[in-house]
Amino acid sequence: MARASILNSVALACLMFLHGQALADIYVYIDNNGVLNFSNTPVSSGYELYLKEEPEYRTGRRDTEKYDNIILKAQHRYGVDFPLIKAVIDVESGFNEKAVSKKGAKGLMQIMPDNFRPLSVHDPFDPVQNIMGGTLHLKRLLKRYGYRLPLALAAYNAGPDAVDRYKSIPPYRETQKYVSKVLKAYRHYKNP
Repeated sequence: MARASILNSVALACLMFLHGQALADIYVYIDNNGVLNFSNTPVSSGYELYLKEEPEYRTGRRDTEKYDNIILKAQHRYGVDFPLIKAVIDVESGFNEKAVSKKGAKGLMQIMPDNFRPLSVHDPFDPVQNIMGGTLHLKRLLKRYGYRLPLALAAYNAGPDAVDRYKSIPPYRETQKYVSKVLKAYRHYKNP
C-alpha cells in the first residue's frame, strides 16, 4: 500500500476517534522501521504537521450570555452593533476572560499591551475594562476604514499598518480566516 494511502487511512481513523472530542493538530513521524507515529504535540524535530485543526465557527458549550449586560453598555457607549462585539469576543477568546494569546493579547477581546493605555485598560482581565476598551478599538477601526467591516476586522487582527499597506485584507492566512470566522459568528448572533 502506498504511503499516502496508509496516511489517509490512519487520518480517517484518527478523525473517527476524535469525533465529539476536543480537536487538536495531529503530527506524524515515520520511524526507521516504517512505523507511523501520531501525536498531538511533536516530541522531536522529525514530526511533521499532518492534520491542522481548523474549526469553523462554533459556540460549543460556552456561556455566551455571561457578558451580555457589559456588551449592551459598550454598544450604547460606542455605537457598535451588539452581535458584532459578541462575535469578536467569541472568536478572539471564546468568552474566556483570562485568555492570553501567544503574542501577548489579553482578555475577552484580546487587547495587545501596547493598546492598554490608549484604550484606558488598566486590568485587561477585567471584563468591563476589556470589553469597553476592545469595543472602542473596534469603533476607531470601523471609522478609520469607512465602516467597511472586513477591513476593520482585518485591522483588528493584523493591525492597521498591514491593512493600509495592502489597501485590503492582508494576504495573511490567519487574518483571512479570522475575518471569515468573525463574519460567520456575527451572522449567527444577528440571526439566532
